[in-house]
Amino acid sequence: MPLRDFFLTQCWFSYPLAPEHPYPAQQLSCYAAVSHFLKNAQDYGVDPERIVLGGDSSGGAIVAAVSQELVSRKDLPRVKAHVLLYPYSQTLDFNLPSHQQNHSVPLLFKRYAVSFTVRYLNGSDSDVDGIMANAHLSQEVRAKYQKWVSPDHIPQEFKVRGYVPFVPSLFSEDLFRLFERTLEPRFSPLLAEDAVLRQFPETFLLTCEYDIFRDDGLLYKRRLEENGVAVTWHHLGDGFHGISLLIGLGPMEFPGTRRSLQRVLQFLERF
Repeated sequence: MPLRDFFLTQCWFSYPLAPEHPYPAQQLSCYAAVSHFLKNAQDYGVDPERIVLGGDSSGGAIVAAVSQELVSRKDLPRVKAHVLLYPYSQTLDFNLPSHQQNHSVPLLFKRYAVSFTVRYLNGSDSDVDGIMANAHLSQEVRAKYQKWVSPDHIPQEFKVRGYVPFVPSLFSEDLFRLFERTLEPRFSPLLAEDAVLRQFPETFLLTCEYDIFRDDGLLYKRRLEENGVAVTWHHLGDGFHGISLLIGLGPMEFPGTRRSLQRVLQFLERF
């Protein structure tokens, strides 16, 4: 299937935007849309057994959030697969190797990502420096989730460009209260329980070397595979956050742009 035809046959869901509509308005809106579409797929001329959910960046997180709700729906057809492009999957640690290495790499700087996260959650931008320094979580909370979120789970090959073990700043109760809801699996899909992830479909996962969310994707890949979910992983060694969205933009399109989407097509053609 040519790239042009692939994009023309997609079904796009829009959702209310932050900060006017803070979390979880986006997840709830997308869940309602996906549920309706799955239930009425044949009315739209779509085979309900061949539906794939996909998203990039925070959209990937919303796909995972929606799917957490779908696994308990016995009245709907099962989603065939997920396509996740450089997904945002956790808010526990903003100093993983990819955060350190790529904090100032366009198109998404670390400060911007944390600022967007705070606005997404609370509708306002505050205390970004403290959150960037991991002061929003206590030692006990970090220890609880260390089995899932830790630089120790990042393969050594992704640390060669530089990584210094990070010591979090002094814990702030105020920041914790501000950021506590990010521990919900609906916000940070990496924290979903095993029993939920085991029911997820086969997944295509794209990560990019020069992306602050690279390690979010690597950690999510690890969790899926530990729970028996088949993962087709493609890593762009020359990629950066947002690279796949530059398709068809002439000089703005990078070699990895078309390459990444060709890998998505190869994955989809199997279904």
